[in-house]
Amino acid sequence: MNNYQAPNDLLKGRVVLITGAGDGIGEQAAKTYAKHGATCILLGRTVSKLEKVYDYIVANGGEEPAIIPLDLKGATPAHYEQMAQTISEQFGKLDGVLHNASILGHLSAFKDIGEEEWRDVMQVNVNGCVFMTQALIPVLKKADNASVIFTTSSVGRKGRAFWGTYAVSKFATEGVMQTLADEYKNTGLRFNCINPGGTRTNMRAQAFPAENPETLKTPEDIMPMYLYLMGNDSVTVNGESLDCQPK
Repeated sequence: MNNYQAPNDLLKGRVVLITGAGDGIGEQAAKTYAKHGATCILLGRTVSKLEKVYDYIVANGGEEPAIIPLDLKGATPAHYEQMAQTISEQFGKLDGVLHNASILGHLSAFKDIGEEEWRDVMQVNVNGCVFMTQALIPVLKKADNASVIFTTSSVGRKGRAFWGTYAVSKFATEGVMQTLADEYKNTGLRFNCINPGGTRTNMRAQAFPAENPETLKTPEDIMPMYLYLMGNDSVTVNGESLDCQPK
């Protein structure tokens, strides 16, 4: 799967929503999905970054994307319900979601985690995924088969000292995915997690400021797994937590 060779038209006719689409892995996923035929819905908090991704996709012959400016930190279930209604009215269905947006918080001793930081990380990394997915399920069910991909981490499988807030948010993400996967098994809707591993992104630099980024894989390097889980070749894969860079 990490060496998956996607056909050029893998996502032709499919509508895919990507959160955190303005930079990093989300930006690369949007460009890659568009290259393989998808109509991408770009969700992020910085309009100028989303517009750059939009321009790139159009300039490279991709289907015209849609842009949804939304800061998950302040979003409510009502925002997601409105978004789902707009997607349904404009596109008639939704074939996939990549829940990519996350925030790290600060690395600190567990006893020093502040209330505001805890709330912010849980709001973006957990609540945003939960309430957005709830709102989008009716639109996803309109597709013949739909794929929802959550973003996890190695610290969401085994806790790590000083990573408390982020680690707990990713443990929760794994639980959300597993619950939904079991609830919708044997339907046309599947749920999985991707662990990108150490990747050359701003979040990685924030967590490991002394690390040489040139030693890391780029977002483009790990796209085979993202393509595999979003396309029809993975229709039987449900409830799995997969590694882009297995050890």
